[in-house]
Amino acid sequence: MSGSADRLPRLLSLVPYLMSHPGAQVGEVAEVFGLSEKQLIDDLQLVWMCGLPGHTPGDLIDVSWDGGEILIDNADTIARPLRLGIDEASALLVALRMLAATPELAGVQAAGDALSRVVAKLERAAGEGAATVSSQVAFDVEAAPDALGRVREGLTARRRLSLRYYVPGRDEVTPREVDPTRVVVVDGRTYLEGWCYRAEAMRLFRLDRVLGVDVLDVPADPPAGAEPIDVTQGVFRPSPTDELVELEVSAAGRWVAEYYPCEEVAELGEGRLKITLRARDEEWIVKLALRLGDTGRVVSPPRMAETVREEAERALGLYAQQS
Repeated sequence: MSGSADRLPRLLSLVPYLMSHPGAQVGEVAEVFGLSEKQLIDDLQLVWMCGLPGHTPGDLIDVSWDGGEILIDNADTIARPLRLGIDEASALLVALRMLAATPELAGVQAAGDALSRVVAKLERAAGEGAATVSSQVAFDVEAAPDALGRVREGLTARRRLSLRYYVPGRDEVTPREVDPTRVVVVDGRTYLEGWCYRAEAMRLFRLDRVLGVDVLDVPADPPAGAEPIDVTQGVFRPSPTDELVELEVSAAGRWVAEYYPCEEVAELGEGRLKITLRARDEEWIVKLALRLGDTGRVVSPPRMAETVREEAERALGLYAQQS
C-alpha cells in the first residue's frame, strides 16, 4: 500500500497519462503504475474531486471508469506545465526570501543552501521583473540575525529587552523596552511575547521585524495582571475602536471569512459573500484588498475604497513599467 507521500506525484503523472491514452482499461493502467485495481479506483475517485478554484461541476475534472474503460475530460490545465505570472513569481520569491531569513533556518546551512538554489532557479525562470520586485520587497528590512538567541538569553536570565522594532503599517522603526514572557510560533512565524512599556500592554513582536536586541541589566518584571495572549485563533485581534470595513468577495475570496475575525458574514448567492470586519489601520485593509485582486472589493467606507483603487492603479503602473 503506497502512502500519501507517494500519492500526489502519482496523481500528477496519472492525469497526463490518461489524457494521452483515452479509453485505457483499469487493469492496464493499474499495471503501468504498479497498483491494484482498488488503489487505482481510489485515485480516480480523488481525481474526480480535483480541478480549478470555484469547485463547480464545470471547474472539476470529469473522469469515469464504467465497464473498465477510463475516460477523462476537463483536465487540460493539470495535464500541461503552467507558467507563473510576474505577480505570482514575485509573491513566491518574497515568501522564499522571508523563509530563508527566519531565525529557525538562519543557522541551518543545508536548509539555507537548498532555499538559495530554489530562489536562483525561480529567478532565472521568472525573469528580471519578478526577481527585481521580490528583492526590493524582501530586503527593505534587515532583521537582526541573532534576534532569537538574544531573546532566549533574556528569557533565561529574566532580563528586560531593548528592541528596535519595525512597524510596517507606519513604515517606521520604534524603540521598545519589553519584559519577555515567552516565544511562540503562530502560522509558521516566530514571535516574542512580553509586556511592552511603550504600549503599556502585552504585545507580540515578530522576530523577523526585530532589527536589534539588547539584553538590559534590569530584571524583567511584568505587572501581576499581565495575561498571556491567546494565539489559538491566530495573531490578529481587532479592537472595538477599529474602523468597520465592508467587503464583497467572490467564491475564490471566501477564505477571508475563515482567516480573519469578522463582525458579520452574509451570503450573496453564487458563492459570493458580504463580509464586515474591523481594520486595524488603512494600510492593512489596502494590502488585503490588493491581495484579493479581482476576487474581492472594498464597498465601504467610500474613502477607503477610493484609496484601494488608487493603490491598485499605482501598482498596475509599476507592472507596466516592468513589462
